[in-house]
Amino acid sequence: MSHRKHRRHSGGDSNKQVQIQNPSSAISELVWFYLAAACFKLLLAPAYHSTDFEVHRNWLAITHSLPLSQWYTDETSPWTLDYPPLFAHFERFLSFFAPFFDPIMLDLTRGLNHKSPATILFQRLSVIFSDAVLVYAVYRLTRKLELKERILIWVLVVWSPGLIIVDHLHFQYNGFLLGLLLLSLSALEEGRDLLGGFLFAILLCFKHLFAVAAPVYFVYLLRHYCRGGLFKGFGRLVLMGSVVVAVFAAAFGPFIYYGQIQQVLRRMFPFGRGLCHAYWAPNFWVFYIILDKVLAFILVKLGFNIQAPTASFTGGLVGDSSPFAVLPTVTPLITLGMVLLALVPCLLKAWKNPKPGMITRWVAYAYSCGFLFGWHVHEKASLHFVIPLAVVALKSVEDAKHYFFLSIVSCYSLFPLLFEAQEYPIKVLLLLLHAVLMWLGFSSHFSNNAPKRATQRREDYEVETSGASRNAGFLVGFLGKTYLLGLLAVETWGLFLHPLILGEKLPFLPLMMISIYCSLGIAYSWIWQVRRIIQSN
Repeated sequence: MSHRKHRRHSGGDSNKQVQIQNPSSAISELVWFYLAAACFKLLLAPAYHSTDFEVHRNWLAITHSLPLSQWYTDETSPWTLDYPPLFAHFERFLSFFAPFFDPIMLDLTRGLNHKSPATILFQRLSVIFSDAVLVYAVYRLTRKLELKERILIWVLVVWSPGLIIVDHLHFQYNGFLLGLLLLSLSALEEGRDLLGGFLFAILLCFKHLFAVAAPVYFVYLLRHYCRGGLFKGFGRLVLMGSVVVAVFAAAFGPFIYYGQIQQVLRRMFPFGRGLCHAYWAPNFWVFYIILDKVLAFILVKLGFNIQAPTASFTGGLVGDSSPFAVLPTVTPLITLGMVLLALVPCLLKAWKNPKPGMITRWVAYAYSCGFLFGWHVHEKASLHFVIPLAVVALKSVEDAKHYFFLSIVSCYSLFPLLFEAQEYPIKVLLLLLHAVLMWLGFSSHFSNNAPKRATQRREDYEVETSGASRNAGFLVGFLGKTYLLGLLAVETWGLFLHPLILGEKLPFLPLMMISIYCSLGIAYSWIWQVRRIIQSN
C-alpha cells in the first residue's frame, strides 16, 4: 500500500524521486540561487534610494544611541520610530555592525541625512543578508516539489521585480518580513499549527500592518488546531493563546513597564494621516476620490455652492485630513469595517473546511482585502499578496494566468517610486524580464505534454477541474492582453505624449492615470480571488 502511494506521488519517475528526497541538494541549489541574486542586487547599491533610507538610518541611530525607554519618544528627526518593538530590536542588532562601515550613521545629530558610500553599502547589504529569511522560507514551501517547479517559484519570489524595486532600490525590508510570513505559512501547511501561530505573532511584533490576516489565522487555528473535543480543544486554545501572549509580552512588556505603551501605539497607528498615501495606491479609494471630484465639478456647474476641501487626500506625516466635497468622509473605522466585510467569504471557508493546503491562498486574499479597502495604504503593500500568490501559482493554469496578470500590474504600479531618469531602464528591464520568464515557465509547465506534478495532492486543489482543463496550455485571454497593452498606452502618455501635448500643465495627471488604471487591474484580481474562494471545496 505505501509503495503504491509513493509511486502515485512520484509519478514512477526515479529521477524525480531523487530530487524530492534529497534536501541537501535542494539547499545547495538554493544557496547558489541566493548568491546569484545577491550579486545582482549588490550592483544596484549606488542607485536611487528614497526617504525610507534615511528613516531606517535614523532608526539605527535611535536604537544604538538611546536607552530602550527613549526609543519611541525621540524626535530628533521627523522620521520617528513607528514600527513595533521587535523591528526596533532588529535595527539595534544591525547597529552592532554599522560602526565597521561608518560610525557617523549612528550619531543622532551628525548622522541626519548622512549618505556616505560606506553607509549606503551597509544599508544595502543589510537588506540583502536579511533576504536569507525569505529564501529559506521559499525552500520550506517548495522542498517537496520537482526541480523545475522549485526553480520557477524561486524565480517568482526571490527575483520578484516588485521586491527588487521596493527593497533594493527604493529601500525597505519587505523580503525579510515576507520571509517570516512564508515561514509561518509553511508551518501551517505542514500541520505545525503552534509553530505557525508563534511565527505569525513574531511577524506582527515586527510590522503590525500584517495584522490584516489575523482574522484568517484566528478562524483557521481555532477550527484546525483547537479541535478534538471540549477539553482537548480548550487546552490547545489556551496553549496557543499563551504562546501569542508571551510573544507580545516580550515585545511590548518593557514599554508597559516604562508607562509608554500609549506612546508606542500612537506611533504605530497614526490615524491622522490621510485616507491615501502621497501616491495613490491603486485601490478602491481611488474610484471614491475621483467620483467625489466629478460630482463636485458637476454640481458647481449646475449652480450649487460646493465648498472646496480644506485638506489633502494624502499625508505622509500626521495631520488633519477631511478632503471630500460631496461624498461622506471616510474614517479609519469605516475602512476597517469594509476590510472585515470583504474577508467574510474567506473566513466562512476557513471555518467550514480548514484545509492546510488552502491557508496560503486565504492569507493572500486577506492582504488583497486590506490593500483594496484599507486606510492610508502604501502602494508597496501589494507585495503582501503578490509574493504568497507566487507560491500557489503552479496549482492550476487559472492560478498561473491570474498571477501573470496580477504581478505585472502590481510591478507597474510601483514604477512611480523610481522617478529618476537613470533608474528608468532598470525598472522596465526588470518587468520585461519577469514577464518573459513567467511566460516561458508557465507555458512549459502547463503544456499538454507536461507531466503532472509529483507531490501535489489532489485535495490541495481548491477547485475541481477536468483533466483537460488542468492540462490546458498557458494562454492569456483577449481581455487580459488588451488590459496589459493598456499599461503600455498609459506609460507612453506619461513619458512622451503628456510633455509634448500639455507641457507643464496638469503635472499630476500621469500619476493619476497609473493609479486609476492599475486600480482596475487590482480590483479585477480581488474579484477573481473572491470567485475562486467561493467555488473552492
